[in-house]
Amino acid sequence: MSAAANDRESPSLSVCVLAYNDEAILARCLEALSFADEIVVVVDAKSTDGSEKIAQDMATRVSVHRYVGDVEQKQHLQSLAENEWILLIDSDEVVSHELAIAIREFLANRGKDSSIAGCEVNRLTFHLGRWLRHGDFYPDWKLRLYRSSEAEIVGNNPHGRVQVTGQVHRLIGDLEHFSYRNLSDQVRRIQRFSEEGAASLFAQRKPFRLVDLCLRPPARFLRAYVLKRGFLDGVPGLIVAGATAVYVFLKYAKLWELEQARE
Repeated sequence: MSAAANDRESPSLSVCVLAYNDEAILARCLEALSFADEIVVVVDAKSTDGSEKIAQDMATRVSVHRYVGDVEQKQHLQSLAENEWILLIDSDEVVSHELAIAIREFLANRGKDSSIAGCEVNRLTFHLGRWLRHGDFYPDWKLRLYRSSEAEIVGNNPHGRVQVTGQVHRLIGDLEHFSYRNLSDQVRRIQRFSEEGAASLFAQRKPFRLVDLCLRPPARFLRAYVLKRGFLDGVPGLIVAGATAVYVFLKYAKLWELEQARE
């Protein structure tokens, strides 16, 4: 049994994981969660590989659920957790040893403090052969450890996020993020995420503006590559900043396309 589970003074912890066609990486994610009291995995019903089998072998509870949006999928995932404290991660993320220790220590020392609603963790991305420590990718603080009674999943698809009522702390240790398998994988995800992003704007009746299409992509590039010093990550930093700008361009271009189809 894990250290957290053995400590009767510590609140119990549920780690919640989203998965979709992730048989190549899911086991790596789940193996790092031995400190949790339960592991809950929701597998996208469209998965066609062995993700569900791996989850059944390694997790406490598994649900196969039809994906309708990131916000809705995370809401379903959270509803399956039995413990008050939840750590929400994706299958391409790995809790580092240092972060696992920080989580255990936080729960043991401050987990019963009702004024504390959650903790942010710093996500460190590995892509294009290196850890990216600058640009839009780092530091990348995410509220992932939280008290379920004080939290809700909010945001716009495809980027659901946790929102809490109460104090938020930051933990030491990185949440290692193996976001893309290669550049082609990143391009495929840019296509999917830009479609979801445009659909979300369209559903909110956010109008297409030419200024968004013209100015937001270069502004995002300059922010990532210059202001946040993405150039210090070498060629990968340049590629990532450019790809981020392409995502923004496609999102607004697809919003324009949706508006044209409605007319």
